[in-house]
Amino acid sequence: MVIKSVAFHRAAYKPEDFPRDGRPQFAIVGRSNVGKSSLINAVVNRKGVARVSQTPGKTQAIQFYLINEQWYLVDLPGYGYAKVSKTMMKSWGELIRGYLDSADSLKLIVLLLDARRIPGEYDLDMHEWTREAGIDECLALTKTDKLSNNQLIKSKAAIADAMDVDPADLIATSAVTRKGIDQIRREMVARL
Repeated sequence: MVIKSVAFHRAAYKPEDFPRDGRPQFAIVGRSNVGKSSLINAVVNRKGVARVSQTPGKTQAIQFYLINEQWYLVDLPGYGYAKVSKTMMKSWGELIRGYLDSADSLKLIVLLLDARRIPGEYDLDMHEWTREAGIDECLALTKTDKLSNNQLIKSKAAIADAMDVDPADLIATSAVTRKGIDQIRREMVARL
């Protein structure tokens, strides 16, 4: 996939803000501090498209980026960060759930999981929401450059068990080494 253009389209704070032009959408979601912004930047082959924050939980809206004037890359707010109020967490959950329930053009959700951690409650909830909504899902392990090959094999097995999937279904990625980035792009291209 050649990325010719990337343009910020809009930030959606409520369902009325979601694009309704029928262009395919590919959403990326994960726990706060999972490396979502870095992975988005790697996927679109640009620096600074999605801002990498030192403050987890910074993204409070759904961000839509128009790629090649043909499809949207959708940055869903990170979840599960303890320093965010319960009210804010609830409103984010409602926004994300509203998006999943109404996004007719959503072709794929890329659920990011930290390769160094067992999936938590919010990861399992997102996985379940995606299944319930009947949306294709791609599970990507982030920060794999921080693990040895043996650690990664063990981690994949434990995460696959927690998510009730085959370890072969997990894509090992690294925004640093670019590992797995082409595989995520292929998953998107296959659905265009």
